[in-house]
Amino acid sequence: SVPVLILSFFQHALNSGVRCYHVASVLCQRTKVAMSHFEPNEYINYEKLEKNINIVRKRLDRPLTLSEKIVYGHLDDPAKQEIERGKTYLRLRPDRVAMQDATAQMAMLQFISSGLPKVAVPSTIHCDHLIEAQSGGEKDLQRAKDINQEVYNFLSTAGAKYGVGFWKPGSGIIHQIILENYSYPGVMLIGTDSHTPNGGGLGGICIGVGGADAVDVMAGIPWELKCPKVIGVKLTGKLSGWTSPKDVILKVAGILTVKGGTGAIIEYHGPGVDSISCTGMATICNMGAEIGATTSIFPYNERMKKYLGKTGRADIAALADEFKQHLVPDSGCQYDQVIEINLSELKPHINGPFTPDLAHPVSDIGAVAEKEGWPVDIRVGLIGSCTNSSYEDMGRSAAVAKQALAHGLKCKSKFTITPGSEQIRATIERDGYAKVLREVGGLVLANACGPCIGQWDRKDIKKGEKNTIVTSYNRNFTGRNDANPETHAFVTSPEIVTALSIAGTLKFNPETDYLTGADGKKFKLEAPDADELPKLEFDPGQDTYQYPPKDGSGQHVDVSPTSQRLQLLEPFDKWDGKDLEDMLILIKVKGKCTTDHISAAGPWLKFRGHLDNISNNLLIGAINIENGKANSVRNALTQEFGPVPDTARYYKKMGVKWAVIGDENYGEGSSREHAALEPRHLGGRVIITKSFARIHETNLKKQGLLPLTFADPADYNKIHPVDKLSIVGLKDFAPGKPLKCIIKHPNGSQETIMLNHTFNESQIEWFQAGSALNRMKELQQKSS
Repeated sequence: SVPVLILSFFQHALNSGVRCYHVASVLCQRTKVAMSHFEPNEYINYEKLEKNINIVRKRLDRPLTLSEKIVYGHLDDPAKQEIERGKTYLRLRPDRVAMQDATAQMAMLQFISSGLPKVAVPSTIHCDHLIEAQSGGEKDLQRAKDINQEVYNFLSTAGAKYGVGFWKPGSGIIHQIILENYSYPGVMLIGTDSHTPNGGGLGGICIGVGGADAVDVMAGIPWELKCPKVIGVKLTGKLSGWTSPKDVILKVAGILTVKGGTGAIIEYHGPGVDSISCTGMATICNMGAEIGATTSIFPYNERMKKYLGKTGRADIAALADEFKQHLVPDSGCQYDQVIEINLSELKPHINGPFTPDLAHPVSDIGAVAEKEGWPVDIRVGLIGSCTNSSYEDMGRSAAVAKQALAHGLKCKSKFTITPGSEQIRATIERDGYAKVLREVGGLVLANACGPCIGQWDRKDIKKGEKNTIVTSYNRNFTGRNDANPETHAFVTSPEIVTALSIAGTLKFNPETDYLTGADGKKFKLEAPDADELPKLEFDPGQDTYQYPPKDGSGQHVDVSPTSQRLQLLEPFDKWDGKDLEDMLILIKVKGKCTTDHISAAGPWLKFRGHLDNISNNLLIGAINIENGKANSVRNALTQEFGPVPDTARYYKKMGVKWAVIGDENYGEGSSREHAALEPRHLGGRVIITKSFARIHETNLKKQGLLPLTFADPADYNKIHPVDKLSIVGLKDFAPGKPLKCIIKHPNGSQETIMLNHTFNESQIEWFQAGSALNRMKELQQKSS
């Protein structure tokens, strides 16, 4: 009943202590519930969702998957929108936007450039990427505040001016904050980070995008997404013992590989779902980014309801109960592909090194490592990250650590802990988990991304030294965590990381192997058991949220013209109406090329708001097929080899357009649109590959580049780094119509190949205007 809901909410507010929540939402009619405590006048609109679903269901005349319900429930025009999975582009109206600080800089710079006075939907900025792990939480946080003061001030004042909520440094990782405060069953949220799908653990469609996509939504423009296919993962049985939610996605990654989910939503269903906690479901959805999925989602259930209640949102749970038929899949719905996993038979997994889809049972990894020549001694174990930093994760790790301490043992490996949010940090401090993890040898880092994204001032090895680390993170690309290409990084669950860190070796299997205590006696670790949520209310810790003022028009946003961290954007040039002729090839990439290869993170994060400076990292990690080296390409005009960015700048200075040739799944990984902005800024016009990762392909289109794929993948072998390329047919550029590429070889011969694209009509307009932002301005000028 309403009185009970109000009483529950007030009780939570009283117990929360420091943080003061708005209560206007629960004083409204029951069906008028606020999206979050921080936006009491922005309401959940399940009625509109229901109306749109009913329109689409009548049109399609078939049962709908949960993914379809929420996606189609957010259509801009459900009555007329053409809907065909994997083919048509949908025009959608997301409910909200979230941005992490590294990507928010460019997103807000683009929004400023749009000339609009205020965001059209609830939006937030989260400061989690710029905090480097070095000596521990408090010191690292203070150093980050000092070093990044200019950037934090820009984001804070830009948020205030344009109506965007600002989570200060120290608040926590964006995805944990979203789960605690903003995600809810049926929401459609887009975030400028590839792990935004974390919110699917609360039954939302949460999708990672580039900053230009976020600007569309913040500007009130319908957002375009290719209608996703739906891959169903049916879960049976029940999780138990050492097997964790992380093992579900590690297993799925091994099945689907890093590109197997491209263009699809992964929808989990079946009786096994109910054995997984809400934060465990978030873990699974989070790492769905590693298989290229558009997003992942679980159906609304009691575990979500319990989490909503514990995080002060019982009113949302009550409303979701009323509309539950729209928050679960229809009986008899059809999936494009179905994978079945019996949780009762699933064993603990560890994936890696160098790619998140190389799956191994923990029981096998020691033998595999010895056979492959991977170091078996573990130098560092790291738990936390946006994937695994919940209260339950920390509790299960502490349960393992307690057993070791009881036998007089500490970690043989170095050991670090990253709380997911200020709320998690404060609560594990109160409940003793942090103390146990410190006693076993752990160092508690700041509430931030830290080593997971390369923000790690690692001192225990030298660059080039072969070594192994194990983490509860999501990605383990070459050099990602510590910039050392010889670090063999493995991803697994927090409890397995903890057990392996205590043993110090990959050859230890906690399910069967024994440790030797300080007294010389052997003992076996018991499978960890921990509460999924605290028995008391969460301790919110310090208040780290800045509300945007009702009127921010008088707010001044500082961007110094001499700044080395921030730079206002200049519009890209429009298409000149001609074919792209005689382009040089900047680099022909060999093998895997992630956004880490195209635009490295780590020390380069400080330039994320300055396009010209960060362009000095363009493709420095990509392997040049001509010489097998990174950051060494032939300058076709001078015949000298040099760094990729320098060569691109030389071509730009000489007025020469250039192209990049790539391999499979080009641009997998992070959503960072800098990997698209940089080639455009330095004169690139075309990226031709065997296939693209979804977010990167869209980012390239947004910036006026041409992402094209070989009609015949074997044609990749026909192009050589010394050739010249012409793209023919741009005057008749149309959806579904291939383009011709004329390859001119140095000996004077030439050949023609066909190139495919996925542009629709509006995306072709982006190309012609020079960028999506340019096109937005053109439309604004016409309407005014």
